[in-house]
Amino acid sequence: MIIDDVGFPAGRHCETTMLGALLRHEGVALSEPMLFGLGAGLGFVYWDVRTMDFPFLGGRTKPTTITRAVADRLGLTLHIQETASAGRAWRNVTAALTAGRPVGLQLDSYHLDYFTTKVHFGAHFVAMYGYDDTHAYLIDTAEQGGAVTTTLASLARARGERGPMTARNRSFTVTGPTDRPDLGRAIRASIRDNAHTFLNPPITNLGHRGINKAARQVARWLDRSSDPSRDLPLAASLMERGGTGGALFRAMYRDFLAESATIVDDDNVRLGHQLYAEIAPLWTEVSRHIAAAGETGDQDQLNRASAILTDLADRERHAMRILAGVRGD
Repeated sequence: MIIDDVGFPAGRHCETTMLGALLRHEGVALSEPMLFGLGAGLGFVYWDVRTMDFPFLGGRTKPTTITRAVADRLGLTLHIQETASAGRAWRNVTAALTAGRPVGLQLDSYHLDYFTTKVHFGAHFVAMYGYDDTHAYLIDTAEQGGAVTTTLASLARARGERGPMTARNRSFTVTGPTDRPDLGRAIRASIRDNAHTFLNPPITNLGHRGINKAARQVARWLDRSSDPSRDLPLAASLMERGGTGGALFRAMYRDFLAESATIVDDDNVRLGHQLYAEIAPLWTEVSRHIAAAGETGDQDQLNRASAILTDLADRERHAMRILAGVRGD
């Protein structure tokens, strides 16, 4: 059972790659930065709890929020199913595929056969477009191979895993809108919503307040880690190459604003793009300093990363205040 013409070439981020594949099958072709921006996906979280070996810097909103927001903005019908039953979960998928509709899945990438880096991550997304007696046919990011396969047994384990950020056997289908959506209006609303969320974080770990917190904590990371030569380069790699599209998603949001400026006539969008074009390289610089600190044990590298993060908190707060002023028409 294979559905033809399902794909999303060169996807960089797993959720937008999944969503892009589902939407293209519905005749809605949007770029990955546009999907990310319409989903109001830009964020920040400094995550460090007792059960974690090392802190995590995240640059986007919670899993599935991009998909939900895009569906809302574009008038899509989004159908989400979740169950503790492996049998029912499989029937949910096969029913959609039999009806000719690819399915989005949230799962733990650790169990997927084609993943060479075996780390538990329960918020990975793929689009499934078929299966045979032994394997599932999936669309993943370009880095993971694009069109890939994994055994049905490994897929079941990945879908049923429990732990941080997992959603047991969650699956998605989307149906395109009956009317062509007003993309300009959707862009404006998404930019304002993203700015409001970023500027008004409920806790200090999130948004611009989270970046300030990270600036204070990163300076202590050589002492925080039991193995700095392992943990710090990995943290830096996740910022640049962990499905973020570079610069902890700031490059992707910059590209969204650039594309948006060709669709909506708004000085705040244009200025926001200019500001994020300056912001994105600074995140790459932070990741380089963090990696260098782990490789050399040089505290000064973390001090430099900390100083840039303090500057970035101010820069992003300013940029989001500009974007919050995007017109509503």
